[in-house]
Amino acid sequence: MPASPMTDVSPSGEQHSIGHGRQHAVITEVGATLRSYAVDGAAVIDGFGLTDMCSSGRGQVLAPWPNRLGDGRYSIDGRSGRAAWDEPEKSNAIHGLVRWLPWQLRSRAQNVVVLGCTLFAQPGYPWQLELVVEYRLGREGLVVTAGVTNADEVPAPFGFGFHPYLTLGSPTVDAVRLTLPGERCLTTDQRGLPTGDTIVAGSELDFTSGRRIGSTQLDTAFTALWRDDRGIARVVLDDTETGRGATVWMDEHFGYVMAYTADTVEPAGRRRQSIAVEPMTCPPDALRSGIDLVRLEPGASWRAAWGIAPR
Repeated sequence: MPASPMTDVSPSGEQHSIGHGRQHAVITEVGATLRSYAVDGAAVIDGFGLTDMCSSGRGQVLAPWPNRLGDGRYSIDGRSGRAAWDEPEKSNAIHGLVRWLPWQLRSRAQNVVVLGCTLFAQPGYPWQLELVVEYRLGREGLVVTAGVTNADEVPAPFGFGFHPYLTLGSPTVDAVRLTLPGERCLTTDQRGLPTGDTIVAGSELDFTSGRRIGSTQLDTAFTALWRDDRGIARVVLDDTETGRGATVWMDEHFGYVMAYTADTVEPAGRRRQSIAVEPMTCPPDALRSGIDLVRLEPGASWRAAWGIAPR
């Protein structure tokens, strides 16, 4: 009997496959999400299956704000936002609005795909933005470029982020040596909202010189990032058991990076199997605090880049 027309529809929509040499990645229509990335068949990111709905933010694009927005309520320049709580147990809206929207294919080649999305004004974000994300595989690994244009008639505030979970082949992240060049980290309350920041030197959260994650639990935003002379910050992962490694790099537009050891993801069997390394342009709750928001004039555009270099 012929299959129903709906049988082949994935929860994440159309699948866009790209490849370069030994590398292969799949980006989805829903959310322009990085669903998988592998080298020689070995997963670099801990993504999700073709027939699964994305969970725990895996590979998603986080805009117009990354991380948590307390009460989902804010007011900027006379416009008020009222976003739905998708973390209701903590009264937070989380990870923005575009991760569940369909993104349209703008262009593609064997090793590159470009997807675009119009974020129309709505109660959760009363401005209009045009967003574009390009995924490109090359000799340097995966390069992701994000672009935003303000399609509104007034200045538009926003934040941007990404949510890849890195895996290097070990059953847990305990054996991973993490080098994270953040001199400071944010302190948070029980809802995960920032209350201030502190120096990491000498604490359990100091990974500036590199050390095994071990039993450390991370759900932490780091800032004051060390950068090279081109403004690039690098988070380096080395698995002491498998010998594999990867570097997550980000340009100067990403002033924060979230590290999350997946201690609370569902199902529980996936906990600590990978570590999320999340480039962010601003801290959590930025639409309420105003800290490090990007503010675009009408018609103006913005671009930023980050990537993953497997070893």
